[in-house]
Amino acid sequence: MKTIQLNNGVEMPMVGFGVYQIPAEATKQAVLNALHSGYRLIDTAQGYFNEEQVGQAIKESGMAREDIFVTTKQWIRGQGYEQTKQDFEQSLAKLGLDYIDLYLIHQPYGDVYGEWRAMEELYKAGKIRAIGVSNFYPDRLADLMAHFEIVPAVNQIETHPFYQREEELTFHQAHGIVQQSWASFAEGKNEIFSNPILTDIAQAHGKSVAQVILRWLNQRGIAVIPKSVTPSRVIENADIFDFTLSDEQLAKIATLDQGQSLFFSHRNPEMVKWLSEIYR
Repeated sequence: MKTIQLNNGVEMPMVGFGVYQIPAEATKQAVLNALHSGYRLIDTAQGYFNEEQVGQAIKESGMAREDIFVTTKQWIRGQGYEQTKQDFEQSLAKLGLDYIDLYLIHQPYGDVYGEWRAMEELYKAGKIRAIGVSNFYPDRLADLMAHFEIVPAVNQIETHPFYQREEELTFHQAHGIVQQSWASFAEGKNEIFSNPILTDIAQAHGKSVAQVILRWLNQRGIAVIPKSVTPSRVIENADIFDFTLSDEQLAKIATLDQGQSLFFSHRNPEMVKWLSEIYR
Protein backbone atom coordinates (compact mmCIF):
# COMPACT_ATOMS: atom_id res chain seq x y z
CA MET A 1 0.00 0.00 0.00
CA LYS A 2 1.41 3.39 -0.98
CA THR A 3 1.85 5.97 1.75
CA ILE A 4 2.11 9.73 2.07
CA GLN A 5 4.32 11.50 4.58
CA LEU A 6 2.46 13.76 6.99
CA ASN A 7 3.91 17.10 8.10
CA ASN A 8 5.50 15.50 11.18
CA GLY A 9 7.18 12.69 9.24
CA VAL A 10 4.60 9.97 10.00
CA GLU A 11 3.74 7.77 7.01
CA MET A 12 0.01 7.32 6.32
CA PRO A 13 -1.48 4.90 3.76
CA MET A 14 -3.04 6.66 0.76
CA VAL A 15 -5.89 4.14 0.70
CA GLY A 16 -7.66 3.16 3.89
CA PHE A 17 -10.85 1.43 4.94
CA GLY A 18 -13.69 3.52 6.35
CA VAL A 19 -16.35 2.12 8.67
CA TYR A 20 -18.88 4.97 8.57
CA GLN A 21 -22.45 3.60 8.40
CA ILE A 22 -21.31 0.02 8.93
CA PRO A 23 -23.49 -1.38 11.75
CA ALA A 24 -21.60 -2.35 14.88
CA GLU A 25 -22.55 -6.01 14.45
CA ALA A 26 -21.00 -6.09 10.96
CA THR A 27 -17.93 -3.97 11.67
CA LYS A 28 -15.55 -6.59 13.08
CA GLN A 29 -15.84 -8.88 10.08
CA ALA A 30 -15.68 -5.99 7.62
CA VAL A 31 -12.45 -4.73 9.19
CA LEU A 32 -10.97 -8.23 9.29
CA ASN A 33 -11.76 -8.64 5.59
CA ALA A 34 -10.10 -5.29 4.85
CA LEU A 35 -6.97 -6.09 6.84
CA HIS A 36 -6.63 -9.49 5.21
CA SER A 37 -7.10 -7.82 1.81
CA GLY A 38 -4.08 -5.60 2.35
CA TYR A 39 -5.52 -2.47 3.94
CA ARG A 40 -3.43 -0.97 6.71
CA LEU A 41 -5.46 2.14 7.58
CA ILE A 42 -8.77 1.81 9.42
CA ASP A 43 -10.89 4.97 9.87
CA THR A 44 -13.53 5.13 12.59
CA ALA A 45 -14.97 7.76 14.94
CA GLN A 46 -16.60 8.28 18.29
CA GLY A 47 -19.79 9.16 16.44
CA TYR A 48 -19.81 5.94 14.39
CA PHE A 49 -20.40 3.81 17.51
CA ASN A 50 -18.22 0.96 16.28
CA GLU A 51 -14.79 1.69 17.76
CA GLU A 52 -15.02 -1.36 20.00
CA GLN A 53 -15.63 -3.68 17.04
CA VAL A 54 -12.73 -2.10 15.13
CA GLY A 55 -10.51 -2.85 18.10
CA GLN A 56 -11.72 -6.44 18.25
CA ALA A 57 -10.86 -6.92 14.58
CA ILE A 58 -7.38 -5.48 15.03
CA LYS A 59 -6.75 -7.81 17.94
CA GLU A 60 -8.10 -10.88 16.14
CA SER A 61 -6.20 -10.09 12.93
CA GLY A 62 -2.95 -11.23 14.53
CA MET A 63 -1.13 -8.34 12.86
CA ALA A 64 1.47 -6.26 14.63
CA ARG A 65 0.04 -3.05 16.06
CA GLU A 66 2.68 -0.91 14.36
CA ASP A 67 1.58 -2.25 10.97
CA ILE A 68 -1.96 -0.84 11.30
CA PHE A 69 -2.74 2.87 11.08
CA VAL A 70 -5.82 3.71 13.17
CA THR A 71 -7.79 6.93 12.84
CA THR A 72 -10.61 7.99 15.12
CA LYS A 73 -12.39 11.28 15.70
CA GLN A 74 -13.93 13.24 18.55
CA TRP A 75 -17.51 14.42 18.17
CA ILE A 76 -18.61 18.01 18.90
CA ARG A 77 -18.03 19.07 22.49
CA GLY A 78 -18.83 22.30 24.30
CA GLN A 79 -16.41 21.57 27.14
CA GLY A 80 -13.36 21.14 24.97
CA TYR A 81 -10.15 20.59 26.92
CA GLU A 82 -11.17 18.26 29.77
CA GLN A 83 -13.83 16.52 27.68
CA THR A 84 -11.31 15.80 24.95
CA LYS A 85 -8.98 14.11 27.42
CA GLN A 86 -11.89 11.94 28.62
CA ASP A 87 -13.17 11.19 25.13
CA PHE A 88 -9.72 10.22 23.93
CA GLU A 89 -9.21 7.78 26.78
CA GLN A 90 -12.65 6.28 26.12
CA SER A 91 -11.84 5.79 22.44
CA LEU A 92 -8.47 4.29 23.35
CA ALA A 93 -10.17 1.84 25.74
CA LYS A 94 -12.86 0.86 23.22
CA LEU A 95 -10.24 0.27 20.56
CA GLY A 96 -8.08 -1.64 23.05
CA LEU A 97 -4.96 0.25 21.98
CA ASP A 98 -2.08 2.02 23.69
CA TYR A 99 -1.99 4.88 21.19
CA ILE A 100 -3.90 6.31 18.21
CA ASP A 101 -2.17 7.00 14.92
CA LEU A 102 -4.40 9.91 13.88
CA TYR A 103 -6.93 11.74 16.05
CA LEU A 104 -9.26 14.25 14.42
CA ILE A 105 -11.71 16.94 15.47
CA HIS A 106 -14.76 15.62 13.64
CA GLN A 107 -16.65 18.89 13.08
CA PRO A 108 -15.56 22.56 13.22
CA TYR A 109 -17.97 23.42 16.05
CA GLY A 110 -17.99 23.58 19.83
CA ASP A 111 -14.85 24.36 21.78
CA VAL A 112 -12.35 23.47 19.07
CA TYR A 113 -9.68 25.58 20.78
CA GLY A 114 -9.91 23.55 23.97
CA GLU A 115 -9.98 20.34 21.96
CA TRP A 116 -6.88 21.27 19.99
CA ARG A 117 -5.00 22.29 23.14
CA ALA A 118 -5.75 18.89 24.66
CA MET A 119 -4.82 17.11 21.44
CA GLU A 120 -1.48 18.91 21.28
CA GLU A 121 -0.74 17.71 24.82
CA LEU A 122 -1.75 14.13 24.01
CA TYR A 123 0.43 14.26 20.89
CA LYS A 124 3.44 15.53 22.84
CA ALA A 125 2.85 12.81 25.43
CA GLY A 126 3.15 10.17 22.68
CA LYS A 127 -0.44 8.97 22.89
CA ILE A 128 -1.23 10.20 19.36
CA ARG A 129 1.15 10.00 16.41
CA ALA A 130 -0.57 12.79 14.44
CA ILE A 131 -3.48 15.18 14.98
CA GLY A 132 -5.82 16.74 12.47
CA VAL A 133 -9.32 17.89 11.67
CA SER A 134 -12.34 17.03 9.55
CA ASN A 135 -14.79 19.25 7.68
CA PHE A 136 -12.78 22.44 8.25
CA TYR A 137 -12.85 25.17 5.57
CA PRO A 138 -9.57 27.04 4.90
CA ASP A 139 -10.62 30.02 7.04
CA ARG A 140 -11.20 27.75 10.07
CA LEU A 141 -7.86 26.04 9.45
CA ALA A 142 -6.09 29.39 9.19
CA ASP A 143 -7.67 30.47 12.48
CA LEU A 144 -6.49 27.30 14.21
CA MET A 145 -2.97 27.60 12.80
CA ALA A 146 -2.74 31.26 13.85
CA HIS A 147 -3.34 30.43 17.51
CA PHE A 148 -1.59 27.10 18.05
CA GLU A 149 1.81 25.53 17.66
CA ILE A 150 0.95 22.39 15.68
CA VAL A 151 -0.41 22.56 12.13
CA PRO A 152 -3.07 19.90 11.50
CA ALA A 153 -1.60 16.94 9.64
CA VAL A 154 -4.85 15.99 7.87
CA ASN A 155 -8.17 17.57 6.92
CA GLN A 156 -10.78 14.97 6.06
CA ILE A 157 -13.45 16.55 3.85
CA GLU A 158 -16.10 15.64 1.28
CA THR A 159 -14.26 15.25 -2.03
CA HIS A 160 -15.51 13.50 -5.18
CA PRO A 161 -15.88 14.20 -8.92
CA PHE A 162 -18.93 16.42 -8.36
CA TYR A 163 -17.26 18.43 -5.54
CA GLN A 164 -13.57 18.52 -6.33
CA ARG A 165 -12.39 21.08 -3.75
CA GLU A 166 -9.57 22.65 -5.77
CA GLU A 167 -9.42 25.74 -3.54
CA GLU A 168 -9.14 23.61 -0.43
CA LEU A 169 -6.54 21.33 -2.01
CA THR A 170 -4.37 24.32 -2.97
CA PHE A 171 -4.58 25.66 0.59
CA HIS A 172 -3.80 22.28 2.13
CA GLN A 173 -0.79 21.66 -0.08
CA ALA A 174 0.56 25.15 0.59
CA HIS A 175 0.52 24.43 4.34
CA GLY A 176 1.63 20.80 4.34
CA ILE A 177 -1.81 19.41 5.24
CA VAL A 178 -2.94 16.14 3.64
CA GLN A 179 -6.45 16.22 2.25
CA GLN A 180 -8.36 13.00 2.83
CA SER A 181 -11.60 12.33 0.99
CA TRP A 182 -14.83 11.18 2.57
CA ALA A 183 -17.75 10.21 0.30
CA SER A 184 -15.30 9.56 -2.54
CA PHE A 185 -18.14 7.96 -4.51
CA ALA A 186 -20.65 10.69 -3.54
CA GLU A 187 -22.62 7.84 -1.92
CA GLY A 188 -23.85 6.95 -5.42
CA LYS A 189 -25.54 10.29 -6.02
CA ASN A 190 -25.96 11.75 -9.53
CA GLU A 191 -25.72 8.20 -10.91
CA ILE A 192 -21.97 8.46 -10.50
CA PHE A 193 -21.29 4.81 -11.35
CA SER A 194 -22.94 5.17 -14.75
CA ASN A 195 -21.58 8.62 -15.57
CA PRO A 196 -20.48 8.48 -19.25
CA ILE A 197 -17.18 10.31 -18.71
CA LEU A 198 -16.18 8.04 -15.84
CA THR A 199 -17.39 4.85 -17.54
CA ASP A 200 -15.47 5.69 -20.74
CA ILE A 201 -12.27 6.23 -18.75
CA ALA A 202 -12.87 3.04 -16.78
CA GLN A 203 -13.32 1.01 -19.96
CA ALA A 204 -10.13 2.49 -21.43
CA HIS A 205 -8.14 1.16 -18.48
CA GLY A 206 -10.06 -2.05 -17.88
CA LYS A 207 -11.03 -0.79 -14.45
CA SER A 208 -14.25 0.02 -12.59
CA VAL A 209 -15.62 3.53 -12.14
CA ALA A 210 -14.87 3.21 -8.43
CA GLN A 211 -11.21 2.46 -9.17
CA VAL A 212 -11.00 5.42 -11.56
CA ILE A 213 -12.39 7.77 -8.90
CA LEU A 214 -9.98 6.56 -6.24
CA ARG A 215 -7.05 6.74 -8.64
CA TRP A 216 -8.10 10.27 -9.67
CA LEU A 217 -8.11 11.34 -6.03
CA ASN A 218 -4.75 9.72 -5.27
CA GLN A 219 -3.15 11.29 -8.36
CA ARG A 220 -4.16 14.69 -6.97
CA GLY A 221 -2.42 13.82 -3.69
CA ILE A 222 -5.69 13.13 -1.87
CA ALA A 223 -5.90 10.14 0.49
CA VAL A 224 -9.06 8.00 0.48
CA ILE A 225 -11.03 5.81 2.90
CA PRO A 226 -13.66 3.96 0.82
CA LYS A 227 -16.18 1.78 2.61
CA SER A 228 -17.72 -1.48 1.46
CA VAL A 229 -18.97 -4.63 3.14
CA THR A 230 -18.68 -6.62 -0.10
CA PRO A 231 -15.34 -8.50 -0.04
CA SER A 232 -14.81 -8.30 -3.81
CA ARG A 233 -15.29 -4.54 -3.80
CA VAL A 234 -13.01 -4.15 -0.81
CA ILE A 235 -10.26 -5.83 -2.82
CA GLU A 236 -11.12 -3.84 -5.95
CA ASN A 237 -10.94 -0.51 -4.16
CA ALA A 238 -7.33 -1.12 -3.16
CA ASP A 239 -6.26 -2.21 -6.65
CA ILE A 240 -5.62 1.25 -8.10
CA PHE A 241 -1.85 1.52 -8.44
CA ASP A 242 -1.29 -0.27 -11.75
CA PHE A 243 -2.67 2.46 -14.02
CA THR A 244 -2.39 6.22 -14.44
CA LEU A 245 -4.96 8.69 -15.72
CA SER A 246 -3.77 10.87 -18.58
CA ASP A 247 -3.88 14.66 -18.54
CA GLU A 248 -6.75 14.48 -21.03
CA GLN A 249 -8.69 12.14 -18.76
CA LEU A 250 -8.03 14.35 -15.74
CA ALA A 251 -9.32 17.34 -17.70
CA LYS A 252 -12.50 15.48 -18.58
CA ILE A 253 -13.15 14.58 -14.95
CA ALA A 254 -12.58 18.23 -14.02
CA THR A 255 -15.66 19.17 -16.06
CA LEU A 256 -17.87 17.20 -13.64
CA ASP A 257 -17.23 19.60 -10.75
CA GLN A 258 -20.40 21.31 -9.50
CA GLY A 259 -18.57 23.33 -6.87
CA GLN A 260 -20.88 22.48 -4.00
CA SER A 261 -21.68 19.71 -1.56
CA LEU A 262 -24.12 16.98 -2.53
CA PHE A 263 -25.01 16.53 1.14
CA PHE A 264 -25.06 19.75 3.18
CA SER A 265 -23.11 22.90 3.86
CA HIS A 266 -21.14 23.14 7.08
CA ARG A 267 -21.89 26.86 6.96
CA ASN A 268 -25.66 26.39 7.01
CA PRO A 269 -26.94 27.66 10.41
CA GLU A 270 -29.64 24.99 10.65
CA MET A 271 -27.11 22.25 9.89
CA VAL A 272 -24.70 23.67 12.48
CA LYS A 273 -27.48 23.58 15.05
CA TRP A 274 -28.51 20.02 14.14
CA LEU A 275 -24.98 18.62 14.18
CA SER A 276 -24.29 20.30 17.51
CA GLU A 277 -27.36 18.74 19.12
CA ILE A 278 -27.21 15.13 17.96
CA TYR A 279 -25.45 12.53 20.13
CA ARG A 280 -25.86 14.66 23.25
